[in-house]
Amino acid sequence: MTPVLISDTGLAGEIAALINRVYAAAEEGIWLDGKGRTTEGEVAGLIAAGQIAVARSGERIVGSVRVHQLDDGAGEFGMLVAAPEERGTGIGTDLVAFAEAWGRERGAAEMQLELLVPQGWAHPVKEFLRGWYTRIGYRLVRKDSLESAYPFLVPHLACPCDFLVFRKDLVPSR
Repeated sequence: MTPVLISDTGLAGEIAALINRVYAAAEEGIWLDGKGRTTEGEVAGLIAAGQIAVARSGERIVGSVRVHQLDDGAGEFGMLVAAPEERGTGIGTDLVAFAEAWGRERGAAEMQLELLVPQGWAHPVKEFLRGWYTRIGYRLVRKDSLESAYPFLVPHLACPCDFLVFRKDLVPSR
């Protein structure tokens, strides 16, 4: 199940549906009802820009991740999802390994990810992800309010949240 970048924008609807299905459960209680994580149009634009990789099981898309380069030269991944029925099979690990390799191939010394977590309560999925990212070498480098990075999203929040930024060195000697 080796992830690959895709160029077929005709897959945008299927990928957006998977992302929204996973995020609906993974961010339950964080967003006001009815707020999807992405749209088919947004995903089509990301595919066209060469920023979406997928993992397949046979012909079925069972995971995806967005990769892109930041202005400071670091790589970043986001919208990491694995189909719920495929969890525990290593799809997430494979997608993160793909993203890190993608970053290294482009000369990135670090890889970044962002995590939104509620302030007043422990969200089980977010706590799992925070622990997992830490175990695979990511370190918290910044804690902010969502308003500082994505002010347009704040009205859609169901609760106050912290915006966490993690980074991992991709060059072993650093």
